Amino acid sequence: MCGICGSVHWDGRAADVARLRPMLEALARRGPDDEGIWQQRQVALGHRRLAIIDLSPAGHQPMVDGELTLAFNGCIYNWQALRAELEALGHVFRSHSDTEVILKAFRQWGIDCLSRLDGMFAFALWDDHQQQLWLARDRFGIKPLYYAPVEGGLLFASNVQALLATGEVDTGIDPVGLHHQLTLHGVVPAPHTILKGVRKLPPAHWMLMQPNGELITRRWWQLDARRPDPLPDEAEWVEIIREHLQQAVRERMQAADVPVGVLLSGGIDSSLIVGLLAEAGAEDLRTFTIGFEDAPEEKGSEFEYADAVAQHFGTRHEKFLIPNEAALARLPEAVRAMSEPMFGQDAIGFYLLAEQVSRHVKVVQTGQGADEVFAGYFWYPLMQAAEGEPIERFAPHYFDRTHEEWLETVADRYHIEDVTRALVEQALDMPGADTFMDQVLRFDVTTLIVDDPVKRVDNMTMAWGLEARVPFLDYQLVEKAFELPPELKLRDGGKYILKRIARGLLPDKVVDRPKVAFPMPALKYVRGEFYAFMREILTSERARQRGLFNPAYVEKLLREPEADWAYTAIQGSKLWQLALLELWLQQVVDGIAW
Repeated sequence: MCGICGSVHWDGRAADVARLRPMLEALARRGPDDEGIWQQRQVALGHRRLAIIDLSPAGHQPMVDGELTLAFNGCIYNWQALRAELEALGHVFRSHSDTEVILKAFRQWGIDCLSRLDGMFAFALWDDHQQQLWLARDRFGIKPLYYAPVEGGLLFASNVQALLATGEVDTGIDPVGLHHQLTLHGVVPAPHTILKGVRKLPPAHWMLMQPNGELITRRWWQLDARRPDPLPDEAEWVEIIREHLQQAVRERMQAADVPVGVLLSGGIDSSLIVGLLAEAGAEDLRTFTIGFEDAPEEKGSEFEYADAVAQHFGTRHEKFLIPNEAALARLPEAVRAMSEPMFGQDAIGFYLLAEQVSRHVKVVQTGQGADEVFAGYFWYPLMQAAEGEPIERFAPHYFDRTHEEWLETVADRYHIEDVTRALVEQALDMPGADTFMDQVLRFDVTTLIVDDPVKRVDNMTMAWGLEARVPFLDYQLVEKAFELPPELKLRDGGKYILKRIARGLLPDKVVDRPKVAFPMPALKYVRGEFYAFMREILTSERARQRGLFNPAYVEKLLREPEADWAYTAIQGSKLWQLALLELWLQQVVDGIAW
């Protein structure tokens, strides 16, 4: 796991290595083990390394193989099988890294090699013979890849901070990105971001930069949601999904030359990872949990359930309790680590947990993706029960605010048409899904999840040089799960198949507990010091100068932060959303410290 960056010119200028220095500094925490720069004529590639596979200098990047040069971020879980296949075809390897496997695979199969890669990845590959730059991203966008077209060339990097460090990027607000940001609770689907000058490569896409500067982008993988024929019965489905999940968990434990732990929340998803690893014979399992202070309405930790799982499987368990004053003090720091503004209240939790866990291990497995793949959220049954066209069933239970309220929220100069509704409507109507719920879950897994829980976990863990692996987004598991009839996902409050797998493996109290969000009550119930902090941000002189939000709407939110209308359909605080967005802009874009 690493950070990559680079610059390419097509107007005849030579690349400047000095241009990469501030970019690499902005990526340093993603890769604390090594740094590399490669430059040739109009192209320069940079790399910050977190050494996980082949810890020797042979794994140094950017890696050169003849006319091909690669800067790679991620992990290829089937690299050993691919290496054996490539060796049989005559390729000779000088390292034991998955990076070199990508280079040889590209040499053998060209960009079609992407379909053979099982893992999480974002990479830049320069082909000197063809004078072409290839950028590519994994099926679910687990690894980020941003780019910025600039005069005469292109910049790219693993985070937005690295692009901004060049001083060459247009930092104006993109109205389309703003509409998505405040409608899809922080999600801005690719290629847009909140900034006009920054774009991101969509998941399951590659981009080719031609010698004349032309950019060509193509999708290389598509998720379908169709029933197989013949259709397995329920017992067969349980066994099929169990086998795929077991394989995914095992691969993510084995593909490392360093110890691998588990972020154990106490929910069924992360607990299943622990249980399946124990069942597979994994030894000396290490698990980690974080908790926060309670609020009168809600507990702030899940220690009770995580402790039960750790005790049941005899793991080496570490738990960390964070008081509210510590969480508030560290919140700006966590926001500075965000590549894009993220509203999920658990971001600070993952950030503080990753800080502690990184002192013990370099790689962890997490349960992200299970709720989207196996229908675990409360809004799915509400959508299923609704009537009308797909967008009419989706929007009222998911959108944070109507288009009319969005117009009331932001300043007049950002007003545009309802682009989010149009985007979602088009995505739901794409062919290859048998039912409405198949449409919803596919959109969630291929688009929404990329820029919410997946990005959040990547950013918060990589801020501490900790690699997070997500077995529930193993592509073969997901493809098989999307053959499942939706009713086998939605039954029993959601994630029915996972509960069937867990029964008898996990303690009953974990299987039977209701679904809850990662708890941080202080950011859900906007009171006291947290409310004062948000008020200070939104009424600051910088916020007034920026003029992003309608002052009357902000004042109304500040007067009634816990009114029913001040919470979104999925129970997010609208005040927190506005404060977080403004705080991110002040810290990351404006460079103002809090």
